[in-house]
Amino acid sequence: MESTRADDEVRAALAAAEDESANPAERAEMLMEIAMGLQQRPKLSEQILSAIDLYDRALRVCPQDERLLLARISARKGSALLILPEEGTLALQQARAAFEAAIPHLIDFGRPEELAEAEMNLGLAIQNLAGHHKARITDAISAYQRALRTFDKVRFPKEFAILQNNLATAFLSMPFTDSRAKMREALAVQAFEEGLKTVSLIDHPTEYAMLQNNLGNALQYASSSHALENNLRALDAYDEALKVRVRATMPLEYANTVSNKANCLWNLPDDPERPEDGNRANLLAAREYYRESREIFSTSGEVDKARTVAEALEQIQRELLSTPPSKPAGKNGGETRDRIETDLKEH
Repeated sequence: MESTRADDEVRAALAAAEDESANPAERAEMLMEIAMGLQQRPKLSEQILSAIDLYDRALRVCPQDERLLLARISARKGSALLILPEEGTLALQQARAAFEAAIPHLIDFGRPEELAEAEMNLGLAIQNLAGHHKARITDAISAYQRALRTFDKVRFPKEFAILQNNLATAFLSMPFTDSRAKMREALAVQAFEEGLKTVSLIDHPTEYAMLQNNLGNALQYASSSHALENNLRALDAYDEALKVRVRATMPLEYANTVSNKANCLWNLPDDPERPEDGNRANLLAAREYYRESREIFSTSGEVDKARTVAEALEQIQRELLSTPPSKPAGKNGGETRDRIETDLKEH
């Protein structure tokens, strides 16, 4: 049903492009708007590809002196390329090129919010390319910081929070082998916490949960002398995320967070005041979370995550069997950390 409707819209767009009663700029704008509609609904890869094709047609139809319209079409094409599933980096490279083509004209003719949105999404394209060693993460950070000139915490709390999240993940993705590693960890935690000051559980539940989950990860894996305190704070953050990420409505997000929580529990004594008494109760709780997340990942086709959680589950089971209830259990190596999430502003 969804595919048929999308096909109808593509045909309507192509007919609009051939409508000689409209001038070229009007035809280009019609193509762009229909492409945006395809992009906004539940995203099958075929719909995204169709949207990209319509953006390309709009760019060909649009007069070259309509620089603002060309920039808007290019920026929207870039956002579609960002969400296109692919194995390599071609779409990401094309997205970066599209944003970089649009930004100079948005500076000259666009609204501040349009420019900030393009900078924000450019940062995301560069950050993902940096993960493939195809770009510099510092360029992503610069793009996010430029976007923050407009997306401040007062007027744009949601966008501000997303940018803080993406800045934090960029800091955490930098090499941790130099003397500034701890400073970047602290900056990441600070950015997550700054983002959480602007969004609420009621008004921005998705962003709130994302930030809480990622704050928990940053705290849990920080190279700090305050590991116990950080893990307790991480546990609180995961519990906040789980107020939104419930299994019935957000199963994959729920599985990510409970597997993170399981890993945190594995490293926590049952009684922080008496760590010598061990953490058998927390190990048992972690085992149940791992079992639940493995089931969700398996049924959702997340093969790699299911395998990673299964390995953790096997390890924790061996630890429980080899450790009498009266003795402390050991710690794991923190291998079930899920990808810290970045986000882009949708049109």
